Amino acid sequence: MKHDGRQNKRRFLWIVIPVAVFALLLAGSLIWLESYYHADDDAIAAFSADRTVEERVLESGELVFGPDDAKIGLIFYPGGKVEQEAYVPLMRQISANGVLCVLCKMPFRLAVFDAHAADGVRDAFPKIGQWYIGGHSLGGAVASIEVKAHPGVYTGMILLASFSNEDLRDEPIRVLSVYGSEDRVLNRDKYEQAKSLLPDNVTETVIDGGCHAYFGMYGAQNGDGTPSITNAEQIRITANAITDWLNNSVSSGASAD
Repeated sequence: MKHDGRQNKRRFLWIVIPVAVFALLLAGSLIWLESYYHADDDAIAAFSADRTVEERVLESGELVFGPDDAKIGLIFYPGGKVEQEAYVPLMRQISANGVLCVLCKMPFRLAVFDAHAADGVRDAFPKIGQWYIGGHSLGGAVASIEVKAHPGVYTGMILLASFSNEDLRDEPIRVLSVYGSEDRVLNRDKYEQAKSLLPDNVTETVIDGGCHAYFGMYGAQNGDGTPSITNAEQIRITANAITDWLNNSVSSGASAD
């Protein structure tokens, strides 16, 4: 009888312990996924773009800024674990210059869970002549996956404090890379190594005094450096750099038909 009791106890432990471990891992994962950087609503409300643009929300949750009849469209992937709305000021500022900007909504605020979110966006705006894609930090890295999956679809890619995870050396695209001089989150060694994955047509812009978090408005980010410019200043500098770069593609004769 005692022997049977010990066997039953072992069976019970073999069942209960794995279930308990799984439950703890699941709970921990859910807590981690629901811990994220919230958009700074007050800072966003105080930010004033150059001019008011049309804004709307797609059924899929993407935020759209600017005119549907624009020649250029930009699809933007948010940074990892950053609330989508944190990038509204940047999108407003870019779209104020005539660019249709689409800010993607990602599952659990992680672009890796929907690397090809841009596919549905392009289908929703068939009149756009040139499509660009970009993102901040993890969002930029995941955008490179979308570019690799669709050769020839995108005219260019924008990386904000980010680098490519894919070999794009043979892709017919232009690349704009922007980061802040005080960024302490971006792994600079990996950034330099990843340059070898990009085509020759790369423009690099370093924002003097800028940091990692200030491409959006969500407060300070853990491990980041101390910026010497304001959040609004970095967003305006970034938007101007992107707009100038996009305009150069049009003036250089790239097709917008």
